[in-house]
Order: sequence, then structure tokens, then C-alpha cells
Amino acid sequence: MDVSDEQRIVLLGKTGSGKSSLANTIFGEEVFKINHSSISESSLSQRETRSVDGRNLTVIDSHSVFDTCGSEVLLKKEMERCITECDPGPHGFLIVLKVEKFTQQEKDVIKEICEQFSEDALKFAAIVFTFGEQLPDGWRIEDFVQCNEELSSLVKNCGGRCHVVDNKYWNRNTGDIYRNNQIQVAEILRTIDKISEANGGMYYTNEMLQAVKKHIEIEEEKIRQSTNQSPNDTRDRAKSTVPNGLMILIVGSATGAMVGAFRGNSTPQDALYGALKGSQLGYIAAAEAKTVVDAILKAAQAALLGECKK
Repeated sequence: MDVSDEQRIVLLGKTGSGKSSLANTIFGEEVFKINHSSISESSLSQRETRSVDGRNLTVIDSHSVFDTCGSEVLLKKEMERCITECDPGPHGFLIVLKVEKFTQQEKDVIKEICEQFSEDALKFAAIVFTFGEQLPDGWRIEDFVQCNEELSSLVKNCGGRCHVVDNKYWNRNTGDIYRNNQIQVAEILRTIDKISEANGGMYYTNEMLQAVKKHIEIEEEKIRQSTNQSPNDTRDRAKSTVPNGLMILIVGSATGAMVGAFRGNSTPQDALYGALKGSQLGYIAAAEAKTVVDAILKAAQAALLGECKK
């Protein structure tokens, strides 16, 4: 399947919020392993693709990427894995919360999402509440949201987009047209379509995603020149080469762009070309760096020595 044909959704939230179960509910089958433990080598982000309602849908379960109970090394590795699995960028984020009190822990998760992906990510986001069975009789999820000012503000920042499922109880056909996972999943998919339309059909991207995308494109070209693999196998192999330490690559790319722009500053056009060329040279040079400082030095040297002008 061509990457351009798939619709990518990233599930974000703390451990125990029901992300993996939500992914299974969306797919209508047990695809994702349920893991309630803290982050570990076996709980890293998972990406699965299935046909759902006539579309090729890819769901990335971020697992414990925003938990604070794991080691710093594993958390960093998890963030990098999540970013790699998102490539070239998600069409929508589903922020997963329970139907329960909106505690400081949930607030910290939202803050971390905005810091890691930027607040622009909320333009591509919807809130999905799990454990819908806990809604009082006769309530809709909007009624629950309105009871908390901060939660109401979060949903507003996500364009008013919110849904509710119950991964355990709402799979049964009780005749209730609201407390029914099948109906709620259809609404979630329509919301993802609306998010895409509102953003001009573009997927979300940021500096980290752009760095990963650039690396994968370079590796794909190398693989195509040396082997005769299928496009899917080529892409999977290229993704597996994304190095640890994305921040080093980002710093290298930014440093190269700055030096390149400075070298080509005779006209705005030359400055732009210099920045783009310097960014590429800096990124490639930083791939061999061991530290951020080393990345800055290697990137600056590469941009200075490289042809940053037309």
C-alpha cells in the first residue's frame, strides 16, 4: 500500500487510559496487546494498518510515551519510536482520557503533548473518552465535559471535537443509538475526515517529523539503488535505520540551515536556498555525531564547506 493512500491516527494518553483497547475497538478486532504496566522495552509504540469502513487506516498506539514513571532513557527511546511510526505525519491525534475526574496527571499529559508536538497539534486533535459506562444515565459526553471548566477549555481548543466509547460494555447491541461503539467509531472516523478537510488535506508535521522524513527518504533512495525490494519493504527497511538521538539530528539540521542562510544572504532567494541546502548538509553530518555539541560542530563545518549557493 502506498503511504499516500493511508490515513494515520496517533493515540495519545497515559497508561491505563484505554488507548490499546480503543485501537482494537476502532479496528473491530484484537490487534493491539493490552499493557497496563509502566514503560518497558516491550511496550514501545506499535503501528498497525487495517481496512476500516472502506479506508486504509493506520493507528499508532503511543503506549507510555507520556508517562513519567519510566526511566529517562526508555522515555526518550519511546518518543523517538513514536515519531518514527508517525512518519511522514499523522492526519489526526486522538487524545484518550477516562470518564473520570480531570486530575493534575491528565493535565500534565496534555501539557507534555503540547510541548512535544506543539500546540498546533490540537488543530489536528480530538478527545476520545473511554469507560463510557461511567456516564450517568441520560448523559452525553458533552454534558460531562461541561462540568469541568479546564476540560471544557481543552475540548474547545480541539475544535469542540470529543467522543466517547466503552471498550468493554458498548460492543453489545443494546439498541441504544448513543452507547454503541460501532456508532461512536463511525463518528470518530468522520471527525478525522473533518480534521483533514479543515487543514487542507494535509497531515500534521513538525521539526522532529521533518527530520525523520528526510532521513527515511535518503535511506529509501540508497536502498532502491542497491536492491530490488518492493516499495513497502524498502520503506520498512529505511524506517529501521532511523538513528537514536533525534535531537542531535534536529540540532544539526537547524545549525546547517542557519549557516547556509548566512552564506547565501546576498539575496532573499539565495538565503532561502542556502538554508535548505545547509539544513540537508547539517542533517547528514549530524547523523555521525555522538553529542549535541558534536552535532553543531559537524553541521556547521559541513555547511561552511558545502555548496550552499546556486
